[in-house]
Amino acid sequence: MLKMNELNLTGKKLLIREDFNVPLQDGKISDDTRIRAALPTIKHALQAGAAVILISHLGRPNEGQYEPEHSLAPVAQRLSELLKQPVRFECQWLQGLHIAPGEIVLCENVRFNVGENANEDKLARQMAKLCDIFVMDAFATAHRAQASTHGVAKFAPIACAGPLLAAEIEALTRATAHPEHPVIAIVGGSKVSTKLEVLKSLVNITDQLIVGGGILNTFMAAAGLAIGSSLHEPNLIATAQAIMQAAQQKGGKIPLPIDVVVASEFGPDAKPVVKLVQEIAPSDMILDIGPQTAQHFTDILRDARTILWNGPVGVFEFEAFAQGTKTLANAIANGSAFSIAGGGDTLAAIEKFGISDKISYISTGGGAFLEFIEGKVLPALAILAQRQKA
Repeated sequence: MLKMNELNLTGKKLLIREDFNVPLQDGKISDDTRIRAALPTIKHALQAGAAVILISHLGRPNEGQYEPEHSLAPVAQRLSELLKQPVRFECQWLQGLHIAPGEIVLCENVRFNVGENANEDKLARQMAKLCDIFVMDAFATAHRAQASTHGVAKFAPIACAGPLLAAEIEALTRATAHPEHPVIAIVGGSKVSTKLEVLKSLVNITDQLIVGGGILNTFMAAAGLAIGSSLHEPNLIATAQAIMQAAQQKGGKIPLPIDVVVASEFGPDAKPVVKLVQEIAPSDMILDIGPQTAQHFTDILRDARTILWNGPVGVFEFEAFAQGTKTLANAIANGSAFSIAGGGDTLAAIEKFGISDKISYISTGGGAFLEFIEGKVLPALAILAQRQKA
């Protein structure tokens, strides 16, 4: 792919697709991580003498309808504060914009436009006419073929990858296509079904695959272990068994717990009890891995050279069931492996345990992160590659 850093940007109009899908509470931004992640790209463009037009989605509004709770106006304000210069906010922008080099415009939510989700050529052409160069910098949306992520890249005079997107691809490629072994993956979450393909793919590249959360419960049941009344997917037990067999056949492992933390109810006030796996009662709900298991997994991570992390291993939102995830998070942070972490819950855990500066690369993508690991073709990356070849 052509990269933004390889181009002469002086005097050019740049249309940069960023991911400003930030959480809002009472109309105010509660976490500006995604905005901060885009700052180096924006600053580079400004310093190079470009006129900068920014586009993004926010939330899931009804397409074609203005919904104030999904407006990007708070993002424009926060960008102005962080960049220490005015960021003009434009609600009506598809018919054209007047912008000079050194100026910044943030356009209103792309999903307020009819045809965005369907990737309609008419809308994509309107976006493409705004710029000399289209810059795709939002990895988190790269798995969606939409007008602002894919269509515009077809029709813009030049289409390239932004620094954030390029760094994301480089880190993920290093961890999946050319990893240094041993490779250890941690995949947590409530359901095997949501991460089935990524589990199948990781078996082929990992030396050990650590599973947690409801996924672990399903794998425990597949191994014939009692799981009490824990969340799991009975219809995927055979699938879990097949994944375990595939790992074994290639010399890999999916380590199962020695002990777990259980409770008789689900909630922040539930009383935690540590039990060996053979002591689990029918009424027990597994809500975290136990201390012996956490230590065993830590030992595995200590020898790793590459670590992929997607999902917590327990209900870390509740303090009584956060220790397992915290222990593994600290093991990753204190280790020497190249580590890449992605997914909303994973990022929340990293923030909670204060280890963001000790993870080699934190992915901005959730679904895109998983699909890349699965080996799927991401539409936004594919069109950039096609434009480079053309």
